[in-house]
Amino acid sequence: MKEVLKQVLGVDVAQKELVVTLGKIHNDFTLDLYAYKVFKNNKTGFASLLKWLNPLIHKDVSLQFVMEATGVYHQKFAYYLEEKGCDLSIVLPNKISNYMRTLDVRTITDKTASQAICQFGLERQLECWTKPKKVYKELQQLTRERSQVVDERVIVKNQLHAEKTEAEPNKSSLKRLKARIKFLNQQEKEIKVEIKDIVNKDAELKKELENICTIPGVGILTAVIVIAETNGFELIRNKKQITSYAGLDIKEKQSGTSIRSKTRISKKGNRNLRKAMHLPSLSAVKYNENHKELYLRLVSKSGIKMKGLIAVQRKLLELIYVVYKNKQGFIQNYEQQKRATLLEIETAL
Repeated sequence: MKEVLKQVLGVDVAQKELVVTLGKIHNDFTLDLYAYKVFKNNKTGFASLLKWLNPLIHKDVSLQFVMEATGVYHQKFAYYLEEKGCDLSIVLPNKISNYMRTLDVRTITDKTASQAICQFGLERQLECWTKPKKVYKELQQLTRERSQVVDERVIVKNQLHAEKTEAEPNKSSLKRLKARIKFLNQQEKEIKVEIKDIVNKDAELKKELENICTIPGVGILTAVIVIAETNGFELIRNKKQITSYAGLDIKEKQSGTSIRSKTRISKKGNRNLRKAMHLPSLSAVKYNENHKELYLRLVSKSGIKMKGLIAVQRKLLELIYVVYKNKQGFIQNYEQQKRATLLEIETAL
């Protein structure tokens, strides 16, 4: 007799709709996608979805919800499921699209996408999603807003430079561009004040950020971005995972003697983390001898400065993770000090 080992609801999220497919896997490893429906992407639709599921699922087997991370459209449903105590896994869209290629799906619709997500969830052991802490969520929103303000200011400054260098600059245009830059500067200041207030209200968070800021090249803003984007390293178990989460992991393709592509970073991760590590890496190669040595060695070998900087970014991010987990400040030449201490202990014995 067939027994159900696992059951999954695959959810393809759109702005106004949730397209869902319910499936299960039996003890003989056969898959069965047996229910499909469309619901509205609002609280009424969420309640209707759970009501629709109730008679269809096996009560003695836990149900796992699996969905793609689609911008912000999936967040309300994710928060709703978390409040209801449901098991939820959120997967990066590129993983689902790559998986769909293996299924040889020729017609891609919302229905086939939800079926692929459901099948992916049945075949994979996925980690459960956890709701970000309120303080991390607020910091993430503010740091991302600041990043957008800074990017917009760069565009306006370029426009101002172009207008100034014209043969006959328009005075009204110059005035408006300068006013816009002034306005964006004021907005950035306000955001920084809000971030500072949030940090000062949380003594534990403040201490953690102070520890991270002992790393040469890492400032308070960088520390806040890393903590906020990783939800306090909630689901990070080792250094390899944090580099992969940021998209700083190495991608290489090699087969036999004929195929050998250039090594490069995957960029399949959190771009806000990668962006936040750029300026700290420039400071680190100046003020940290270990990072400077790594940078110079790679640049002398490849002749490409960016390769050296990316390696330093990866090392810095790993170092931030280690300092956060150890709950103590950065110690220069830690390994040498550790060996010296062990030698003293052995000598004393």
